[in-house]
This record gives sequence, C-alpha cells and structure tokens, in this order.
Amino acid sequence: MPTISMFYGILILMYFYDNKKHACPHIHAEYGDHQASIAIADGEVLNGSLPPAKMKLVQAWIEIHKEDLMADWKLAVAGEPVFKIDPLK
Repeated sequence: MPTISMFYGILILMYFYDNKKHACPHIHAEYGDHQASIAIADGEVLNGSLPPAKMKLVQAWIEIHKEDLMADWKLAVAGEPVFKIDPLK
C-alpha cells in the first residue's frame, strides 16, 4: 500500500488491486487512530472517519488533484507503481 502523499499529519494511501470492496475509485486517508476510504469522484466518505477539519483538508486536496488521482488509480488497480502527488500546502 503505497503512500502517495502526506500533509498536516495525514497519510494518503492507494492500495494495489483495490477495486473489489469499494467499486469506485478511492483513496485511503489515515490520521492518528482515524482511517477513512474516500471516493475520488466526489469526496464522499465510503468507510471510516477522520476529524472534521482533517476531512475537509483531504476533500479539498482530492478536488485539486482529481486527474492525478485517477491516473494513479488506473495504475494501482493494474498492480503497477503509482506516482507521488504534491501535498496540500
């Protein structure tokens, strides 16, 4: 499970071959003991939770990097290496 970005203590991950449980393209975000799966298309929380302020940061980051995330998603579900994406600054 590669870490594709990290900002404000939040890890953003994308698992290889991860298109079974959640059929839509998504990322995994971790902050402390909190974990969430979040859809790339609209920022909807698919599973888990983050503190509200951290979730807003992740959703803003997704909106900014949607094209890069979709490109990484295609690589990840094919089992290929993904690219790092710039953090939120």
